[in-house]
Amino acid sequence: MNKFGFGFLIALVLFAGFWFFYNGKQEREELLASSELIQKQVQQVGKLIVTEGYYSKVFTFKNSQSLFLNLWTSDKKALVVVNAKATVEYDLRQLETEIDAKNKTLILKKIPEPILNIYPEIEYYDVTQDYFNSFEAKDYNKIKNSVTAQIRTQIEKSDLMENSRERLMVELTNFYVLTKSMGWTLMYEEQLIENPEQLKLIKK
Repeated sequence: MNKFGFGFLIALVLFAGFWFFYNGKQEREELLASSELIQKQVQQVGKLIVTEGYYSKVFTFKNSQSLFLNLWTSDKKALVVVNAKATVEYDLRQLETEIDAKNKTLILKKIPEPILNIYPEIEYYDVTQDYFNSFEAKDYNKIKNSVTAQIRTQIEKSDLMENSRERLMVELTNFYVLTKSMGWTLMYEEQLIENPEQLKLIKK
């Protein structure tokens, strides 16, 4: 092999090495940039989703006590009007995610549970009580706990929970759109999310 041919071969090897190195560097830089963008979007979504509802209810409270060997009954009663504000919250700051940069996959590991808060305002009307059976602090606490429990049951059967869940799904769909647009894959635990409809089945 003459010097020209040998020199050409060396130049070809160096060029090939530089080409592979340059392309590999580009791919790594692109992968790093994609991972950073995914991470940034995940952090931006991390917020508190709050759905509010208002409820009114009227209760009648009555308590009777038997006195003097059941010869006499002492009563107390009241009309209880409750106006309550309720919130359903998803704290997406508690959303657990994992970024698998090598396989270009964003994994949703844990989705926070909804938190239902009830803030009742209670007013009492037509309060009647006897000397031997008067209203005490424990009665008001019992009434508050009882009406709160009944309103909670009503809310859990209402549209408020579903509306809050739909808002959660909107945020999760943003993850799907983001990963899809960047050629990444979205997974929930070990399940591949291939379309937004699959997200609607999560947490049901």
